[in-house]
Amino acid sequence: MARVLVRNKRGRGYLVDPGRSPLGRIMRYVILIGIVLVMLPLILLCLYRLPFVHPISTLMVKDLVTFSGYDRQWVSIDDISPTLVNSVMMSEDAKFCSHAGVDWDALNSVVSDTIDGEQTRGASTIPMQTAKNLFLWNSRSFIRKGLEVPLAVMTDLILPKRRLMEIYLNIAEWGPGIYGIEAAAQHHFNTSAAKLSARQAAYLAVTLPNPIMRNPAKPGRGLQMLARVNERRARAAGAYVGCIG
Repeated sequence: MARVLVRNKRGRGYLVDPGRSPLGRIMRYVILIGIVLVMLPLILLCLYRLPFVHPISTLMVKDLVTFSGYDRQWVSIDDISPTLVNSVMMSEDAKFCSHAGVDWDALNSVVSDTIDGEQTRGASTIPMQTAKNLFLWNSRSFIRKGLEVPLAVMTDLILPKRRLMEIYLNIAEWGPGIYGIEAAAQHHFNTSAAKLSARQAAYLAVTLPNPIMRNPAKPGRGLQMLARVNERRARAAGAYVGCIG
């Protein structure tokens, strides 16, 4: 690193190596940490392309660290009911097959509503939720959302749509300590992910926005109404969700 000429009050000059000063060392550490934070998700996402790698979410890590335990049984997307995939897509991200990680129109609408002080609606895509589950925390904040957007673009760029959906369905939370569609299907309906009916798939899909408060096995009137709408949309989706096939 180049040295800097510094003069004292008497006009005498001497050379100083900024890298050896406390501020210089701090800056080096900050830059190093920044590089690691950028490279780590990139490296992990490349690793997650491999079909035999079964990622876990940050919530699952938290449950392990706190000795809470969790139930998750990884299942290939080939062994998940196509109706469930359609239902989740219609509920969480209808433009999943066409966007590149972020639905910019929906996100711009949310930003505009926030600036105007209006009630906002969700704009999180499946890549955004997957990136959040894999790398970020669960509380709402502008900092987390700001990190979520570039991570979602990176996730969608590196992972094929089919693999991205497979990972999402295997790390999504469907109740306290219940992660992944196989554990959710068995816990709530005593069946496998491959054998979910259209109505069961709809109940599970509309539970995702709030899996702690919503119970797909014991749906209230509001959840039943949402499930009926979702079931009709999933049935009509057809080739619209063909990127998973």
